Amino acid sequence: MDRRDFLRFVGVGAVSVGLGGCGESMASAGGGGKKPNILFIFSDDHAVQSISAYGSKINKTPNIDRIAEEGVIFDRCFCCNSICAPSRAAVLTGKHSHANGQMTNLNTFDGSQVTVPKLLKQVGYETALIGKWHLKTNPTGFDHWQILPGQGNYYNPDFKTDGGKVRYDGYVTDVITDQSLKWLKEERDKNKPFLLMCQHKAPHRVWAPGPRHLTMYDDVEIPEPDTLFDDYSNRSDLLKDNEMMIANHMMYDYDLKIAGAKEKDALGRAFKNPELRRMTKKQRADWDAAYEPKNDKFRQANLTGKALVRWKYQRYIKDYLRCVASVDDNIGRMLDYLDEAGLADNTIVIYSSDQGFYLGEHGWYDKRWMYEESFRMPFVMKWPGVMKPGRRSTALSQNIDFAPTFLDAAGADVPEAMHGVSLRPLAKGKVPKTWRKSLYYHYYERGEHHVPRHDGVRTDRYKLIHYQDTDEWELFDLKKDPQEMKSVYGDSDYAKIANEMHSEYERIKKYYNVPATKK
Repeated sequence: MDRRDFLRFVGVGAVSVGLGGCGESMASAGGGGKKPNILFIFSDDHAVQSISAYGSKINKTPNIDRIAEEGVIFDRCFCCNSICAPSRAAVLTGKHSHANGQMTNLNTFDGSQVTVPKLLKQVGYETALIGKWHLKTNPTGFDHWQILPGQGNYYNPDFKTDGGKVRYDGYVTDVITDQSLKWLKEERDKNKPFLLMCQHKAPHRVWAPGPRHLTMYDDVEIPEPDTLFDDYSNRSDLLKDNEMMIANHMMYDYDLKIAGAKEKDALGRAFKNPELRRMTKKQRADWDAAYEPKNDKFRQANLTGKALVRWKYQRYIKDYLRCVASVDDNIGRMLDYLDEAGLADNTIVIYSSDQGFYLGEHGWYDKRWMYEESFRMPFVMKWPGVMKPGRRSTALSQNIDFAPTFLDAAGADVPEAMHGVSLRPLAKGKVPKTWRKSLYYHYYERGEHHVPRHDGVRTDRYKLIHYQDTDEWELFDLKKDPQEMKSVYGDSDYAKIANEMHSEYERIKKYYNVPATKK
């Protein structure tokens, strides 16, 4: 199947999606004939379970919800490789990891390849990237960029620019927004449409809240996930070897904010929180005033067993949600500016994150696995003149679709080499009968958090996972078992489904030209 056939298969109908994939140009789809601006707000490790537009039971995100209310919530959007650098490469290139070369965090991104900012520049866009990059090489295809070195820091962060290193006083989520607004207000060419990729560090580990949110949630008990005490039975034994358990693998100083704690985790580690040494005296005083009274109560309680796990969960989830609150607040600042500047009616606004995250489900933090909490990612989009506000799409979409969607909106051709397709039909509320029926996932790393290499295919109802190193398979019925607690692979009642999923797994790997995995 060539790309022209595939575009028909997914219901896009034209190789040049500058025609919108639906027979209309951007000039006739809102925006008064102008190319739309694109504001892409991206965070790190933000799980849909902590977004109220997605039904969160643990927090509120009014500004992300504001985008959703004015646009569309994509309920079934997934990453192709649940780890930071590979996901970012997929967004930039519209390709799966094996095709763009960024299969792990250890790879160095090839900035010479075709990316969405380069293609948008060719059709008259000004492009900017501010925030987390995490791809080792300097950004290419951007007229302006300021990036965190590596993972970056929460407090008083350093940034790399094409003119050298700069340090800003303040909290990283505020700083990224400050610099994004500065570019929008003062530095861009206002005669050109823009792509701005505003990319936050939060809520990535070590979950260091900003000054405004240090005591948020102190007076509430966050509900625990049903699977907090998962025993990893009824699935591959590989799950039991994980090194991402809240119970065993969180460090007291590094993760849990017990400054000076000597207790080691199950791996013998006791790292210090790197943010404390970056703080000013005032920042550290505010931090200590917030945490030390709570820490004293913890020390006095002398918790053990499940009570200790529950305390760790509360400390973790509250810090995580405090970081999310800062992201949401700053999204509000960006939306307010678009309204005030008269840009809102011709600006596509997207909020997403590089992958999902475990918020205690299966007893875990982190990501990497193909299970839903890690695999599924948020994607809400406001596209004035194209979509009806307040809708939800349940069709399968993936981060390889982001680049083609941006190009479609800009009236630019989508290269045939891109694996993704424009989400315009879904944004318009039209799900073609021929829309894709499955998604491919592949995690390539060895060792980190002891998550094994694996790949798989997901359809509307079923998920098949293959662990390459042990040649084990898992099959989940997501309708009957949405929490993925029991693999039905080998169950005679699912023999037909297993055969169908194997066929789809082989078909989709062949379609994407996925190389055979080496032992």
